[in-house]
Amino acid sequence: MGERKYFGTDGIRGRVGDGPITAEFMLKLGWAAGQVLGCGRRNSVVIGKDTRISGYMFESALEAGLSASGVDIRLLGPMPTPAIAYLTRTLHACAGIVISASHNPHYDNGIKFFSAQGAKLPDEVEQAIEDALDQPIVTVDSSRLGKAERVVDARGRYIEYCKSTVPASLNLSGLKIVVDCANGATYHVAPSVLDELGADVVAMGVDPDGLNINHECGSTEPARLQALVREQQADLGIALDGDGDRLIMVDHMGELVDGDELLFIIARSRHQAGQLRGAVVGTHIICLDRTTTGDGIISALQVLAEMMQSGRSLHELKQGMRKYPMHMINVPVSSRVDLGAATLVQEAVKAAETRMQGRGRVLLRPSGTEPVVRVMVEGEDDVLVREQVAVLAAVVASSC
Repeated sequence: MGERKYFGTDGIRGRVGDGPITAEFMLKLGWAAGQVLGCGRRNSVVIGKDTRISGYMFESALEAGLSASGVDIRLLGPMPTPAIAYLTRTLHACAGIVISASHNPHYDNGIKFFSAQGAKLPDEVEQAIEDALDQPIVTVDSSRLGKAERVVDARGRYIEYCKSTVPASLNLSGLKIVVDCANGATYHVAPSVLDELGADVVAMGVDPDGLNINHECGSTEPARLQALVREQQADLGIALDGDGDRLIMVDHMGELVDGDELLFIIARSRHQAGQLRGAVVGTHIICLDRTTTGDGIISALQVLAEMMQSGRSLHELKQGMRKYPMHMINVPVSSRVDLGAATLVQEAVKAAETRMQGRGRVLLRPSGTEPVVRVMVEGEDDVLVREQVAVLAAVVASSC
């Protein structure tokens, strides 16, 4: 397999106008994807996006490239990333394309692909698309050009799917919920899901203008949500990010309930119901018994279902989890790195694990969204954790 030039751990992402996040590249990417995926007329590609202004430009460019390769396109408009994964499956498309930079600011954008099964494309398929990008565009005969149509009921389909992931008897009547949609792709979905389940919904971050996505709102900046939960005397708050795959929550006291605590609540609920099979894996919440990818709305619904079933508040449900000190340093890197091949880094990791003596863990991973390596150490001893994360970050900085 050749060296990857464009695809990272989470698709292709960068600043709009800087290569490869340009209209010209997206045109070529659409054509290359069409060549590799070979969908044909009977099996289209679906395209969805978040609310950032550059989505219009890239949607049109991808559509043109796919059409030139003879592939039909079904346009979903602004939709959460997990909704696009779901609709790729249920519309029997051969692939799905998401135009989004997730929790990044409006001036970034990116592309993520889903397979026909609504999962991440295999590495070999992404590599084949990269290889096709090196070839000149050859447009099919005009009689074979791909056609495009807009899917008018995409929002309703996904709302019903979200509701189907919790018991049909679930009634949120009596719960006052503040939901922050980050002026992103869930702005016209998340409030409706909660409202249709009976909740008293106070919505914020639901006025996207193309530039305000993730700006002082959403899961990356929850301070306003915390204040509004207290002001409204709400039972809880839900914060999503720009594309709807990330989630944090706020209890009735305005205290944050982070991803680890939410994972604990959902896993304990499954365990008590005899539905937990195998290990629980962090750090992203993916309810694989409900969906194929991270989904903030569906994850929130699982927590709400446990609240209603147990009769306990979110504040009460998060009790019982012992959290160890955890520190993370984002180390800037100039290019894509292979940590497994960095001998000094691997030796430093082993040394840190030895120092932790089985009472903690070390995690290093390149970010899928930024040119950084995330260095995280967690353990019982806060002083030791701080010491080791600093040592590891220094080694990564000097080696990568």
